[in-house]
Amino acid sequence: MRLGISSPLQHNSPEEWAQRQTELGCTTVVFPISCKDPRAKILAYKSAADRSGLTIAEVGIWCNALAKDEEERTRNRDYAVGQLRLADEIGARCAVNVAGSMGEIWDGHYRENFSPEAWDLTVAMIRDIIDRAEITRTYFTIEPMPWMIPTGPEEYLRLIDAVDRERFAVHMDIINMINSAERYFFAEDLIDRCISMLGDRIRSCHIKDVHLAEKYTFRLEECAPGEGEFPLHRYVERVDAIDKDMPVILEHLSSDEDYIKYASYLRREIIV
Repeated sequence: MRLGISSPLQHNSPEEWAQRQTELGCTTVVFPISCKDPRAKILAYKSAADRSGLTIAEVGIWCNALAKDEEERTRNRDYAVGQLRLADEIGARCAVNVAGSMGEIWDGHYRENFSPEAWDLTVAMIRDIIDRAEITRTYFTIEPMPWMIPTGPEEYLRLIDAVDRERFAVHMDIINMINSAERYFFAEDLIDRCISMLGDRIRSCHIKDVHLAEKYTFRLEECAPGEGEFPLHRYVERVDAIDKDMPVILEHLSSDEDYIKYASYLRREIIV
């Protein structure tokens, strides 16, 4: 597996960006430049990654491609197509987004997110973005969410079958799938199901941790690696067995100092 972080860290040039990533022990990166940036800047960051031996794990999209407002929805889908084309051009393993919400908050939790309408719209949206992008090297992926399609491996497999596009694959954020007592207490079973059902379609993974708070009612809190109870060793071993170049991206930390601290923890305690 290849460790990466979602932060570009503070830097002043593409060369410094790549250097800071490699000094931290990273061998893969999240591309920090978007399709809206000047082409010369895109190529400079791509060249810096190549010279440093950094693979490009992901190009992020992170907007609501199901937005109710037609103008916003069109704008977001056009951006998703642009980011997917960018991922294809630079040889990223995937471009990633969430499915999108049926409410005002782009990644929010709504009952309507689980409606038949939301399912049909999600399938049509994924097809539309892939078909318009006309990619040949990369894949479009959807990050699982606790309250949004897909919430688990069974649902992800159904989505793959429904979308029926060769260039649709899996982004594995397994902590986002832990939305119940069963998945929290039997996380090893969840890991094994994800690998057996989705393993050959996984293009990139996130890594973090989860903690069950000792308060009523059932409260799960995302946290940094080692601050929770998730079996990180099992997770890393299983994804590494799929692909020795599998990206595993540390995310959702609040500062460069935290990324340095917890990336070092992963290399010291988890990735052996």
